[in-house]
Amino acid sequence: MPELPSDELHMPALFVRYRVFWIVLLIVIGLLLSMLVAGRYAQNQAWKDRSVEARDQLQLYAQSVHALVERFRSVPELLALDSDIKTLLHAPKDRLLREKLNQRLERLNLAAGSNVLYLLDMRGQALVASNWRDWSSFVGNNYAFRPYFQDALKQSAGRFFAVGVTTGIPGYFLSHAVHDDDGSVIGVLVVKLEFEQLQREWAGQSGVLLVADGYSVVILSNRPAWRFRSLQPLSDSVRNELVEVRKYAEQALKPLPSTLRQQIDNDAQRRTVDGPDGQRDYLWQSLLMPEEGWTLHYLVEPSSFDESIRSYRLAAAGVWMTLVFLLLYLVQRRKNQRLQIGIRERLEREVELRTAELHEAQEGLVHAAKMAALGQMSAAMAHEINQPLTAMQMQLGSLRLLLDSGRQADVHEGLQRIDGLLQRMAGLTGHLKTFARKSPSGLKERLRLDDVLEQALQLLAPRMRSENVQLRRETDDNVMVMGDAIRLEQVLLNLLHNALDALTDQAHPQLWITIAQEGEHAVLRVEDNAGGISTDQLAQVFEPFFTTKPVGQGLGLGLAVSYGIVREMGGTLEAANGAAGAVFTLKLAAVS
Repeated sequence: MPELPSDELHMPALFVRYRVFWIVLLIVIGLLLSMLVAGRYAQNQAWKDRSVEARDQLQLYAQSVHALVERFRSVPELLALDSDIKTLLHAPKDRLLREKLNQRLERLNLAAGSNVLYLLDMRGQALVASNWRDWSSFVGNNYAFRPYFQDALKQSAGRFFAVGVTTGIPGYFLSHAVHDDDGSVIGVLVVKLEFEQLQREWAGQSGVLLVADGYSVVILSNRPAWRFRSLQPLSDSVRNELVEVRKYAEQALKPLPSTLRQQIDNDAQRRTVDGPDGQRDYLWQSLLMPEEGWTLHYLVEPSSFDESIRSYRLAAAGVWMTLVFLLLYLVQRRKNQRLQIGIRERLEREVELRTAELHEAQEGLVHAAKMAALGQMSAAMAHEINQPLTAMQMQLGSLRLLLDSGRQADVHEGLQRIDGLLQRMAGLTGHLKTFARKSPSGLKERLRLDDVLEQALQLLAPRMRSENVQLRRETDDNVMVMGDAIRLEQVLLNLLHNALDALTDQAHPQLWITIAQEGEHAVLRVEDNAGGISTDQLAQVFEPFFTTKPVGQGLGLGLAVSYGIVREMGGTLEAANGAAGAVFTLKLAAVS
């Protein structure tokens, strides 16, 4: 057999060598592309997921700020009703009265937990203040330039955030006008709230939390270096306005430059921020607080996304390599089938060896991809499965024992009891949800007074049982009134809560509740056996901030609010002493 030319002998080897090179190059390019696409997808998904988490966190932060403000919103309004306050505004030089009110404001401020309570006359001069003893006392200072004073004169109430001109401490000022008997404005009451404690609570949280006012100036932050930074450029006119009202005192408003990189959703962006910590990329989430006129911003660094992106890239690489090896395996097997019969045995051994190696590699990659996917889903799956399994195990455990014992009737009875408890819980939570809903004043409907009492007693039943309170109830279920059921129930709950608080130390606590129609009035009485109210305190029980409870256990607003609700409904609420204890009498116009 003639020998082949040397060029023909070398051509297959050269061809194979270049073919392998191109195949390897294509595999590497495909691997890099798959990892790049998976990384991009993982990054976008991580930004979106983190945006949802940041939005939830912002909701919690907004609720904490709003709750703090709402807690003190009605304080100056109620305090403005005080007769001594009006007397001092008419006679501001009464030294004894000023001393008395200084001490009263000091006590009320301590009980309420606010920072400063103070009274301004029509010129903006501070007549009395809760901090009258301190070096930073507001007494004698003029605050007529403050917008909260001007707003109170114009529209009865105002709110304003500013740096204190006396103390230099930032605070939120809530004001309300003091009206004379003829309705004219004679002064302004102000409560100052400082958010330093709230900021200290935020300090340990991850990310950067910013609270910006209507001028886009950061007024609160869990990072002190970020405060008083301007998120947007301020014009000269705006700066002059801020200087005029001394909103930020002597603080220098430094800019906080940022560049938009990506719009993730309506209220979330990817921004590059040149902040106090240097230039960094952040997930920037925002939430409006319309009632305060503020905006919450939450900045999260994307470094926490690296692990998720790495996992997606590894999974994509595993899938790609699995497909590549599977394709090479199929191509190799087809090639082996076309080889000459004379070398089939040798090639079959090589194919078997190659097949085993490829199969082992394929199995390893599949297993790695599976474990990566399980790692991503394990936490969510455990959370979603463990809770219902635990509940089902506890409920079905006892029923399974009854079934094994053949006690079908007991099983049926047990299921009925469970259904009854669920109905009871659904009714109670439904009522709690209805009761918690904010209802506007002025609603009128025809009510059975006994039904409203029953709803209030349902909420207080656990406490009455735990404290062994004996309830004696004599009610006429035909007594009807016109009013708002939720607000009327609020009044009854206040009366019953006060009675239960008074009965705390009684050996045999008893509570009497009667409902009857007396002439044209529906009359409800609540009486306890706690010994009654002292004569000198009886005339003050409905005054705002009057309380006999220790400091920190009540602001003394419950009966004052109840008195206002009943008066708004056209009724009366009176307090007296009976044979065994205090008696509160509620009278409303009866309807047929």
